[in-house]
Amino acid sequence: MSATGDAQATAKDLEVTEIKLKHIEEAKKAKKRFVLWVSLVWVGIFAFLLIIFNQFNLDFRFMLKYLPFIMKGVGTTIYVSLLSIISACVLALFGALGRLSKNPIFYGIATFYISIIRGTPLIVQIFVIYLGLPQMGIVISAVPAGIIALGVNYGAYMTEIFRAGIQSIGRGQIEAAHSLGMTYAQMMKRVVLPQALRLIIPPTGNEFIAMLKDSALVNFLGVWELFFRAIKVGRQNFKNMETLIIAGLFYWMVTIIFQYFQSRLENRLSKGTRQVSGMTH
Repeated sequence: MSATGDAQATAKDLEVTEIKLKHIEEAKKAKKRFVLWVSLVWVGIFAFLLIIFNQFNLDFRFMLKYLPFIMKGVGTTIYVSLLSIISACVLALFGALGRLSKNPIFYGIATFYISIIRGTPLIVQIFVIYLGLPQMGIVISAVPAGIIALGVNYGAYMTEIFRAGIQSIGRGQIEAAHSLGMTYAQMMKRVVLPQALRLIIPPTGNEFIAMLKDSALVNFLGVWELFFRAIKVGRQNFKNMETLIIAGLFYWMVTIIFQYFQSRLENRLSKGTRQVSGMTH
């Protein structure tokens, strides 16, 4: 009877496994069909847009001619955005620590910084740094001025992201670090920040993608980035729509590339979080 029962249990397990595998296979096929339909919709939209643009007599030869010239601005755009997001992260970290501080001086500085930056337009901040500071004897060239302005602006908004990430760490872990004799700096470095980064990185990626597009504002300073090159060529040849379409497509492609890497990073971080939570349970 025992052998018969084991055989029946094994047969039932095999049947359940086959059903699960069948469901997985069906889910994969459904996903492939979904992706195929989405791709066809995108192709259809592109074809429709080409037909519309063709009706307005867009000069595609002109677009191909100046495409390499405009494309050279992509490197400058990425360069400005990368340095800006690094400086923004540094400012956001100090701003978050100031917001969480019980010291009225640190708290006051952090809240004043956040309030004044959020309360004024980014374009005003750019011109204050580039045109206003020289009146006080501080001259900053166009590219560094743009990087500083973007970093300061995004740092204020990202402060809340860093603050939320730091506050997400359980109080028990902080108390345990104190009981081990760790200083505040050691606790932040070894306990709080490594865990908070898992929550901070995904929204920081979103901020970087937004910064890529806002970096177009530095064209007002004469920086030869993507948007500046497109506007310059378009105005000179009275082909603004053509050059703006080229610039828009490049912004779009760069955004898609960084979104892809961001999703890969988020998946990797989420796997690490699941593994850690599984170990704790």
